[in-house]
Amino acid sequence: MKIGFIGLGVMGRPMALHLIAAGHDVFLHRVKPASQALVEAGGTALNSPAEVAAAAEVIILMLPDTPDVETVLFGTEGVAGALQPGALVIDMSSISPVATKQFAGKIEAAGHDWLDAPVSGGEAGAKTAALTIMAGGTPAAFARALPVMQILGKRITHIGPAGDGQTAKVCNQIIVGLTIQAVAEALTLAEWAGADPAKVREALLGGFADSTILKVHGERMIAKTFDPGFRIALHRKDIGLAVDAARALDLALPNTAMIHQLMSAAIGQGDGDLDHSALVRTLQSFSHSA
Repeated sequence: MKIGFIGLGVMGRPMALHLIAAGHDVFLHRVKPASQALVEAGGTALNSPAEVAAAAEVIILMLPDTPDVETVLFGTEGVAGALQPGALVIDMSSISPVATKQFAGKIEAAGHDWLDAPVSGGEAGAKTAALTIMAGGTPAAFARALPVMQILGKRITHIGPAGDGQTAKVCNQIIVGLTIQAVAEALTLAEWAGADPAKVREALLGGFADSTILKVHGERMIAKTFDPGFRIALHRKDIGLAVDAARALDLALPNTAMIHQLMSAAIGQGDGDLDHSALVRTLQSFSHSA
């Protein structure tokens, strides 16, 4: 299959590499020194999103935010104007569900297939091809995209029509963000109360309070190792989508709004490029020194 891949960041690079390793012809845009290995592995670097669209039958986007996706799709030398007849666009970015429905409508009106398929699992999941993928689009688009997504992920769910994949991802990010805060508060209490937080975490593993966040991020909090798997700044962007959706729907999501503020405080303190487990630093900065 001829696949275009646009968005060669921390997540996109290993995802594109899996597609190349699976034997697909992969066309890439904006190859930088960090992604040069993809060309060495067999990928083809092209000069614009339009060139990628003209070369590929399936185009995958893995971009930071809603405006980036809109520009790549509909901007100057964008994907939309150069798609092959009946092409499939798979947006694996995490962006606005409202905007996604608009983008899907335009792509489908031009005779192409659309699937929003945001992912969870972070850099580790991207590297091991173990991502969780939440898809929104027609059943036909999902079926067409499934063989490609199976190269990238383990748990793949068709949620519903276009936009529903992004809604599911926003829900995921709410749960992840609030669970990180819960673990941070628990380990902070343990430390401030004089208990060994590592022992407290060990005692909770396997019990009703156990979670991937407690396992992975709890260990990072204790070790104070915050190299990013997923940056606070990007997580705040996703939580901002949840806050915006709640406002539009007249929903009260008080703890979601609160974690958005905590992330804003972390960014204000200069921690925006740290892993989101570093929210423990922000939380502890509100309290007295141990």
